[in-house]
Order: sequence, then structure tokens, then C-alpha cells
Amino acid sequence: MVRKIIHIDMDAFFASVEQRDDPALRGRPVAVGSATGRGVVAAASYEARTFGVRSAMPSVVALRRCPDLIFVPHRFDVYRSVSRQIRDIFEEYTPLVEPLSLDEAYLDVTANLRELPSATATAREIRTRIFEATELTASAGISYNKFLAKLASDHNKPNGQFVIPPGTGADFVAGLEVGRFHGIGPRTAEKLNRLGIVTGADLRERDPAFLQAHFGKSGLWYHKIAHGEDDREVTPDRPRKSSGSETTFEQDLTTPDQVIEQVRRMADQVWAWCERTRTTGKTVVVKVRYADFRIVTRSKTLSGAIANHADLIAVAERLVATLFPLREGIRLVGVTLATLEEEGAGEPELNLLPDIIS
Repeated sequence: MVRKIIHIDMDAFFASVEQRDDPALRGRPVAVGSATGRGVVAAASYEARTFGVRSAMPSVVALRRCPDLIFVPHRFDVYRSVSRQIRDIFEEYTPLVEPLSLDEAYLDVTANLRELPSATATAREIRTRIFEATELTASAGISYNKFLAKLASDHNKPNGQFVIPPGTGADFVAGLEVGRFHGIGPRTAEKLNRLGIVTGADLRERDPAFLQAHFGKSGLWYHKIAHGEDDREVTPDRPRKSSGSETTFEQDLTTPDQVIEQVRRMADQVWAWCERTRTTGKTVVVKVRYADFRIVTRSKTLSGAIANHADLIAVAERLVATLFPLREGIRLVGVTLATLEEEGAGEPELNLLPDIIS
């Protein structure tokens, strides 16, 4: 049976919520984030995007591109509340809803609860319902698998939808640059380009063994999507795999004591989440970004789950200590607990010697 998959993507979600709630911002270039210090753009309105302002861009760069850019602080409690409204609408059409973030989700409407005649009609009605409930617009991609639906949702934004019908996926993918493929980041795209692979058609021509030799297991995935193939199911409420906290500092950290203090603070926040959710994990990851933007991680997977707050701090401190002495300042520190499981699943062994990795 051919699946009917919809990918719904809210249009400039955070910025659009701010423009909805403050009429003075409507029609003006808006960025959610901080304009001071090392602030970054969390989201940009479409008016700001015409100047080349994008999410994750340093605020100073965004302001150079758009001197009239208006920065507003984030309100994640409001965004979460609106996201819940939207999720409630999705669930009126299908129980198979897989959220990717607050502003996008996959829906499997092969058997939609309202018995609408097509996925196209279902997507159109959902978008109308979202606007009626929230005054916000959404775009939709409709196809027979998740990869193609995700590509399609970008094809007619904002406030539009696009269909890739069964049997046409390979031809649609062939004309796209590989950098536009979901899951292929800038560095991988550059590597593919160096190998003479610029478009989906180029990728489709390469032998799976060649791709695997250069990209490992990911090479086989690239071969499949070049043919428009993706057999992943829409999975409601995927189990969370990790919980982390990180901070970018206004001034670089230059001493081990400063770094350890921040590692402890990040670990405190992670453990507070663990206590709220009655969850713990086996893998501790410490991440730092140096002043030159180079990122280094250190991780340790234990034989059993972290038992308490003190153990998490101890592991994180030992991991970050492998970076001392500092050769340059550090602008970001993060701590993540991964390989999550419910509490009480086993006691860890705090031996850090064998497999610290970068």
C-alpha cells in the first residue's frame, strides 16, 4: 500500500507568533533572539529573510545585513502553547503524528480519521484549521514517504503546499542540489561536490559501494534517497535519546576553574530535568566551542545508568579535564546525558580510562 505522508512546517514560526501578538511588528523585519554580545538569531521573519537574515546567524552579522532589524526576546512558553494547539489539530486527522520540533511534524494520513478523499485535501484542511485557531500560516509537503514530503514542504513556502505523486520521486530529486536534501549538511554537501556529486542525478549514478567507501553507512542512505526511496514509518512520540544544556558566554572562559564551574552549572540543569522526568542515562557528553569556533566533544558511556547528581558532575569534570591546559579561550560549554532510560535500571561503573573520544 502506498503511504500518504504530510510534512507540516509552520512559516517563520517564532517570528510569526511575535508579529501576531504585536501588530507594530507586522510587515517589518523581525528576529527572535538577542542583539547584544554574542547573541544569535533564533528565528527570522520573511521580511528579514529578504535581507539574507537566517536562523543561527550571529546577531552582529544579521544587523549588518539588515540595519533596521528588530530584535525581540524569545517566549518559549508561548511557542510551546501554540505548538500544542497545532498538535491537537493534527490528532483530529490521524494518531500517527511525529513531531520534529515545535513547528514541524510528519503525519501519516493513509487512513485519515475524517475520511477525506486525498492527502492533498487533508493538508489543505489542516492548514486552514491552523490559521483559524492561531492566525498563523503553515506550509505542507505531500508525498508517499517522509524524505519526499519534507522536500516538498519547502517547495511552495510560505503558506502553500506541494505534492510529489507516487512514482515521480526519483525524477524530482534528480534536479535538486544535494545540499538541499534533508540530512545532508554543508560539510557533507561540500564533500559530495568535491567528488563530482552536485545534484540528485549525480548521486543516483554513483555505485552504492563507492558511496559507502566515502561516507560509511550514510552512503547507503544517500543512494536510497537519490532514488526517492525512504521506508521509514511515521513514529508518534519517538523516545527521547538525550537531554542536554549548553551556554554561549559573553566573554571567553580562559581558566580551568571557569570552565569547570560552567560544566557543573550545565550538569545541574541536566540533572534537574532527569529528576522531573524520572529519567537517567549511561552516556555523558561534554562539548566546548573554542574562540575560533572549533568544536570538541568528550564522552563516556558507563556500564550502568548515572545514579545521582554527584556522579554526573564527577564524570563531566573528568571529561572536560582532558582539555586542560587551555590553549585558547572557550566561548561555549555544554553537557548532555544520553542513552536515556528510566531510573533504577542499574548502577554505573565510574571508570573513565578506556574510551574517552573526540
